[in-house]
Amino acid sequence: AVAGAFYPGDAASLRAEVDALLANAAPRKLTPKLLIAPHAGYVYSGPIAASAYRLLENLAPKPSRVVLLGPAHTVAFRGVALPAARALETPLGAVPVDEDLVAVARRFDFVFDDARAHAREHSLEVHLPFLQRALGAFSVLPLCVGQVDAGDVAALLDAVWGGPETLIVISSDLSHYLPWSEAKQVDGDTARMILRCDAAELDGDRACGTYPLGGALLAAKRHGLTPTVLDLRNSGDTAGDRSRVVGYGAFAFCEGGAR
Repeated sequence: AVAGAFYPGDAASLRAEVDALLANAAPRKLTPKLLIAPHAGYVYSGPIAASAYRLLENLAPKPSRVVLLGPAHTVAFRGVALPAARALETPLGAVPVDEDLVAVARRFDFVFDDARAHAREHSLEVHLPFLQRALGAFSVLPLCVGQVDAGDVAALLDAVWGGPETLIVISSDLSHYLPWSEAKQVDGDTARMILRCDAAELDGDRACGTYPLGGALLAAKRHGLTPTVLDLRNSGDTAGDRSRVVGYGAFAFCEGGAR
C-alpha cells in the first residue's frame, strides 16, 4: 500500500536500498527473540531499522516465523486486527500469512479480522522488505494493534511465543514533532524505560506503538529477556529539519541473558 512512498516502489531499487542500509549498519553478535524497530519512510528511519535487521543476516538457523505487531494509524478500533489475507505483498514478493499462528490468535476474544485496519497501514508493511532481505523465506502473523490492555497483548504473545523459529517484531516510532534537543532527552528517557521493561509511564506521546510495545515489555520481562539498545536517533539526525523531529529507536531482546 505504501510502496513508492515510504520505500521504493520497484523491486530493483527497493532491493538495492535495503541491502545498502543493512550493509551500512554496524554488525553485532546478538541472537534476538524480540526486536523493536521504527516504521517511518526509509529516508528517515531506515538506518535505525537496519541496525535491528542486520542482526538476522548471520543467524543459523534463521527464524522461519515472524510475529509482527504495529499500531493502527488509519482506523480507530479496540483490540487487535488480523488482515483476513493469505499473504502480504511488497515489490520483493509475497509473504505468506502463518495460518497456524492465525488460528492461535483467533482464540482471543479481542482478536478479529478487519481488512480496513490493514488496507493503508504502513506500520507493518515497511518492515517486510527488511525481513525479506534478511531472512529470505518466512511466514508472518500480522497484527494491527488498536486500543488494548498491555496484559492482553502479553497473553497473546505468550501464546505465539514458540522457540527459535519464531521472531517477534514490535513496530514503533518514539516522540513526535519536538525540537531536536528536547526529543533527544525524551527519547533517552523512553529508551531507559524500555531497557527496564517498564511500560507504566509509556504513552502515545513517547511512542506511537505504545499498545503493542507495552504488551511486549510485559512479555519480555516475564520471559527473562535481556534488552540492548542498537540505535537511538531521530529524523533530525538522518534526513529532516531539526525544529520538528520524530524519534526512532531500535532494540534487541535476547533470551537467557545472551548478548
